[in-house]
Amino acid sequence: MTASPARPQTAGAPFDQDKLDRLMDEAGIDVLLATSKHNVQYLLGGYRYIFFHAMDAIGHSRYLPVAIYVRGRPDYAAYVGNRMEGHEQQVNPFWTPSVFTTCWGSVDAAKQAAAHLKKIGLARSRIGMEPGFVPHDAWATLQSELGEARLVDATGMLERMRMIKTPEELARLRLASELITDSMLAVFASQHEGSSKGDIVERLRREETNRGLTFEYALITLGPSHNRAVSPQTWRKGEVMSLDSGGNYHGYIGDLCRMAVLGEPDQELRDLLAEVDAVQQAAFSRIRPGAAGGDMIAHAEKVLKASAVAPYTDFFAHGMGLVSHEAPFLMTNHPVAYEGVDADKPLEAGMVISVETTMLHPSRGFIKLEDTIAVTADGYELMGARGRGWNIGGTE
Repeated sequence: MTASPARPQTAGAPFDQDKLDRLMDEAGIDVLLATSKHNVQYLLGGYRYIFFHAMDAIGHSRYLPVAIYVRGRPDYAAYVGNRMEGHEQQVNPFWTPSVFTTCWGSVDAAKQAAAHLKKIGLARSRIGMEPGFVPHDAWATLQSELGEARLVDATGMLERMRMIKTPEELARLRLASELITDSMLAVFASQHEGSSKGDIVERLRREETNRGLTFEYALITLGPSHNRAVSPQTWRKGEVMSLDSGGNYHGYIGDLCRMAVLGEPDQELRDLLAEVDAVQQAAFSRIRPGAAGGDMIAHAEKVLKASAVAPYTDFFAHGMGLVSHEAPFLMTNHPVAYEGVDADKPLEAGMVISVETTMLHPSRGFIKLEDTIAVTADGYELMGARGRGWNIGGTE
């Protein structure tokens, strides 16, 4: 399919249509069928149906939203949703010219998407899909209904589309980070000797939820243990706590780790956290537009290698936004299984990166800092920057 020279304009499309058209052209995609909740949210301008926010199953099937976009023809865009989403359309209409809120399960959604492509004469086009987010029965239905179409993996293209955040997205990521920091500081102050991991995580969940976040997870260690699972283990005088939490604000992820100690930190603890922070600061110093992401990684690893704590300390950096690990991809299989395809490419203003240094000390325990950094026009912005030293537990 060839886009028409005079590209129709659709009022209200909440993304850069020219950029999406260019990325689709480069990927050899004529029609995009986005089916992951995060990419559907992106293409619909922030919308995510609340009924299926935390689960997908319904009856014998599952919720499968489909955002349809045709390269060069936004007037052909469509949204396929659940029957209950008709109420959403009445209150806040979707920007897409066509809306089909007629489905219950994945097969229904696939059939409706195929019917729309047939109606607009694109049943034989190159269709971009998200293989990791299309259930088998929906994939089989699309193949059956669109037998002459070529199905193309659009995952990477959509990651490129989301990589540079808009000012509105940056504001949501900033707020998510700040609210997680507020929540963790409140937890540190409120927990005392004898508080269990379960008590602490439940308090964190309530703190985040009360601040308007959707609680995602908490990884917690107490004392000399490196085990971050929730358990009946309790906090004791003089022990450290690491609290690593992810929560989202309207889908945008905040992900930070902060440290606390029950009592005053001794000199060894101060020195150990300073070693961790030195690696973090080394990474920050190389974050600016035009610098290769790999150079930031290499400099942080060089500083870590020269440290006395290097044998039991690790450094990692990854992109984040609507997904906790997304473009830019800066490291290969470390520890998440993907290729660091962006390591040799320049950083750009609007990218958001998580930078984390983790120490598994043999006697003092798990000591870590994780920070969220936005690349700005003249350097970087540290989001949720408070509480990066030793926070004192039980002050309330």
